[in-house]
Amino acid sequence: MILDGFSATAIASAAQVIRAGGLLGLPTETVYGLAADAENDAAVAQIFIAKGRPANHPLIVHVVDAGSVAHFAASVPDFAKALIDAFWPGPLTLILPRRDGVAGAAAGGQNSIGLRCPSHPVAQALLQACLQAPLSSTLSPQKVWGIAAPSANQFGRVSPTTARHVQGEFGADLLILDGGPCAVGIESTIIDCTRGVPVLLRPGAVSREQVQVACGLKVLLKDELVSLDAPAPRASGTLESHYAPNAKVRLMDAPALQTALNLLSHEIDGASTGPTIAVYSRACLSTYSSQVLLKRMPADATTAAQQLFAVLRELDAQGVDLIWIETPPDTPEWDGVRDRLQRASAA
Repeated sequence: MILDGFSATAIASAAQVIRAGGLLGLPTETVYGLAADAENDAAVAQIFIAKGRPANHPLIVHVVDAGSVAHFAASVPDFAKALIDAFWPGPLTLILPRRDGVAGAAAGGQNSIGLRCPSHPVAQALLQACLQAPLSSTLSPQKVWGIAAPSANQFGRVSPTTARHVQGEFGADLLILDGGPCAVGIESTIIDCTRGVPVLLRPGAVSREQVQVACGLKVLLKDELVSLDAPAPRASGTLESHYAPNAKVRLMDAPALQTALNLLSHEIDGASTGPTIAVYSRACLSTYSSQVLLKRMPADATTAAQQLFAVLRELDAQGVDLIWIETPPDTPEWDGVRDRLQRASAA
């Protein structure tokens, strides 16, 4: 059931679902999440079951503001506080030391926890409502301090950026708050703050360079962790294979794409009644084959990120077997898109 997320009645109904230990689809500025009370272990278990996600793969907990961080985090280093001041609410997740006895299931059993404050008004409204006294006396008066909300899709598959995408994943029975298409379109940047220095675990809309400027420290990459004592904590969306459509994804540069299209024009035309290959590129490419579907990628990284997952779902819906994608530029603004496509092509 899809409800208007900007309706006060819908927000009140959604808060009751969360308090009762249920699941719902929640819009954020990044992607839609499959949401539950982060401290209700039974509800969190249902997220893992619904997604087919391993229970030791941690979830990101969404909080209403910086004031809720102390409920989940045992400590917050000064550089993390600077990042909160600079980027919250917004698409930045911080991995912090977890308080004992708090949200252990959502953290995948780790002694750290990922926290984010979303900027989407519907997510903010729900988080505010969950902090207020429940409307029904049959529900626990305890505050819901945070909502665990991984992407609302089957584990490892393409993330949803509209309410209809979520409904297509989990059916009509799930309550889904419709907040419109996601403005960012890819998941949040993740910074590990448990190791004394900031470590980038997943790129996103907030760039490594922006993080460095905001906190005044060099941001290390995961392959630079040899200089630190312990391995980085597990975090959402960091598996080698992730974000994958049903069709096989392959990345190529523009000349290689055009060469392949020239060869295919002579080999597959007439062998099928519809397109079998989709090509998504910034370059203007050409083909004579009716079995190749060409689609242009936006030339700017922000728009490309906003549209990426919706395009992958659209191409899957065309029934193609292969999706060939022009490799994004090796520049900082494309890091998030390039990361998602590299993981999608590894599936």
